[in-house]
Amino acid sequence: MSPEEIDLWHMRRALELAAQGEGYVEPNPMVGCVIAHGAEIIGEGWHRRFGGAHAEVEALRMAGSRAAGATMYVTLEPCCHYGKTPPCTEAIIAAGIRRVVAATTDPFPAVSGGGLRRLREAGLQVSAGLLATEAERLMAPYIKLLTTGRPWVIAKWAMTLDGKLFARDGGSRWISGERSRAAVHRLRGRVDAIVVGRGTAVRDDPLLTARPPGPRVATRIVLDSRGRLPSESQLVRTARQFPVIVAIGPECPAAECHRLEQSGCEVFVCQGQGHVERLHALLVELGNRRLTNVLFEGGAEVFGALLDGRLIDEVHVFIAPKLLGGATAGSPVAGQGIETVANALPLETPVVEQFEGDVYLRARALR
Repeated sequence: MSPEEIDLWHMRRALELAAQGEGYVEPNPMVGCVIAHGAEIIGEGWHRRFGGAHAEVEALRMAGSRAAGATMYVTLEPCCHYGKTPPCTEAIIAAGIRRVVAATTDPFPAVSGGGLRRLREAGLQVSAGLLATEAERLMAPYIKLLTTGRPWVIAKWAMTLDGKLFARDGGSRWISGERSRAAVHRLRGRVDAIVVGRGTAVRDDPLLTARPPGPRVATRIVLDSRGRLPSESQLVRTARQFPVIVAIGPECPAAECHRLEQSGCEVFVCQGQGHVERLHALLVELGNRRLTNVLFEGGAEVFGALLDGRLIDEVHVFIAPKLLGGATAGSPVAGQGIETVANALPLETPVVEQFEGDVYLRARALR
């Protein structure tokens, strides 16, 4: 292999390693690292958990004394500041690494080019930009939280082939199959919050937990302007076991707020005149709490407000080979809607899988 091919080979491996941190490291970024002499890998690692050793430190531990004179491939610029761990730049310099290839720079203000600059000042050969698009895609939720103050928004729904969320009687169990539902639980297990509207919470009476548990325990959030979520609902009854936030409006009666708080729910007042403004206020609050990935699971009015506000970053849709029909049966996205096809929210080419009879489609919004 040529030197260029070797660099690509190792950086692709570093990206594979980085992806293993998904759900464990947030609000930190997923980072992977490979240390090599030519084509030979002598050390590798990834950021395994929030507050734990960074990818570079893990790879240096594996490489040991062989790190001297080697090349390090890392998906994100090494940190140069003291946080929960010491600066990776100093460990890299002390190990005798000769060359560092970074996929992309870190937008975090305390780093933001400073890590690469520190390595250059110490005499290392440094380059950045190899597979930058792939690295930035992997870290998109982290980048969004840093640059906008809001979390990454994932919209998920299951529907029939004719686009119905539930039947005329209001029933939706089970539109999708077991494998699709298992995929949803895996998704729930890696996000920071799961959001539903009050209508969905009342109609389906969900727990909104991951079963089996994943690396994260999501905060469950119900959008309920007047605080009418029933005390006998599963969400309220389990609020002391798994966190629940009821996002209310300023018009919510004080008695309902008190009832929910007495049951163990947190009540958060969303300011704003309409659904879009209130959703934006909620997302800003969740960003302030450093929540990185937020999963919205319905219903149609919630998805409609997200679309109207251009707040969706990613969609996960499960399409079952069934037909329900009916003008009053639920469709996935309501709201005001986009006026013209030309202004529709564009999505990238979707990733499509088949689970038994269901089609699982996921794609990101194009900005």
